[in-house]
Amino acid sequence: MAKFELIATAAFGIEAVVAKEIRDLGYDNVTVENGRVTFIGNEEAICKSNLWLRCADRVYLKIGEFEATTFEELFQQVKALPWENYLPVDANFPVNAKSVKSQLFSLSDIQAISKKAIVERMKEIYLKEWFEESGSKYPILISILKDKVTVMIDTSGTGLHKRGYRETGSEAPLKETLAAAMIMISRWKPDRPLIDPFCGSGTIPIEAALIGRNIAPGLNRTFISEEWDIVPKEMWKSVRKEAYGAIEYDRELDIYGYDIDGRVSKIAINNSIEAGVDDCIHIQKRPVSELSTKKKYGYIICNPPYGERLSEKREVEKLYKEMGKVFRNLDTWSYYVLTSHEKFEGCFGKKADKNRKLYNGRIKCYYYQYFGPKPPKKSSKLI
Repeated sequence: MAKFELIATAAFGIEAVVAKEIRDLGYDNVTVENGRVTFIGNEEAICKSNLWLRCADRVYLKIGEFEATTFEELFQQVKALPWENYLPVDANFPVNAKSVKSQLFSLSDIQAISKKAIVERMKEIYLKEWFEESGSKYPILISILKDKVTVMIDTSGTGLHKRGYRETGSEAPLKETLAAAMIMISRWKPDRPLIDPFCGSGTIPIEAALIGRNIAPGLNRTFISEEWDIVPKEMWKSVRKEAYGAIEYDRELDIYGYDIDGRVSKIAINNSIEAGVDDCIHIQKRPVSELSTKKKYGYIICNPPYGERLSEKREVEKLYKEMGKVFRNLDTWSYYVLTSHEKFEGCFGKKADKNRKLYNGRIKCYYYQYFGPKPPKKSSKLI
């Protein structure tokens, strides 16, 4: 099998979570940088990482890296890369670009020059003057940061947050990848109750159920690299079969999703059915003021409204005060809250044990973490 350098991109703040996921898949040569985790793997690693990574945005195949401050340097070094090892003669290879703090900043020029360089290389290798690009798609990304160029091919296609279960959503949906990261950062265990009192379209409860039953998040979708020559179709079949065999169908879970909006609750129920986990999630319309449970040592994990608009700020601050009162009644529980509101702790009435900067899309947020007491060793009798 070939050895590839792969890059899993991630939202800022969750790179370490993605790195742990990659190590858990059995890949040890892992490097963590801002917004990306690099690792070494073979063709099977392309399949496994796309199928199993819960918190990564995409998985890229790294073709090369170099410095370039002129378009001539860019052209020559892109052309020097071994494109024939990846692109068949009929490959459809659109080129995209991004550039940050670099001397080469015109994205349209970076794209056009890189595309021309790849074509020139392929002309020499395949002894052809024209390429119809009628075959499988190989989306190429030229990423330039501080004049360092990374050339990659996207192995995922649609972003990995698109699991295939969320057909519809609420007005401000939380990305599935961030929801999964919130759960993993909390260190929730499947034998403990979990409540999301602001569940919206059900993303946090559904992601928790997928984790709890060890369901690979990519099982309900396809990936662009499934059509590639360099990854055998039999390998995809084998990795999928292995993932189906790993599902713990009989695992009992205690997961609840509540929302004040009954219409949104119905969407969450439909999404849980699409994800195949509706049997282990209880979703209903309920305001946070009515949140109560006799269960102990559980987790509240939520993404409440932020009050981004000035007109909503007072309402949201009132809501946070209500949350503080209600959550503290659950004195054995741990709670984890994601919000961009700068004064959350003051409104909530308690300083977090820990907080972590995360990005919900482009919104800078903090993940406030309140640790409850540890359960006695025989906690199952108390739940």
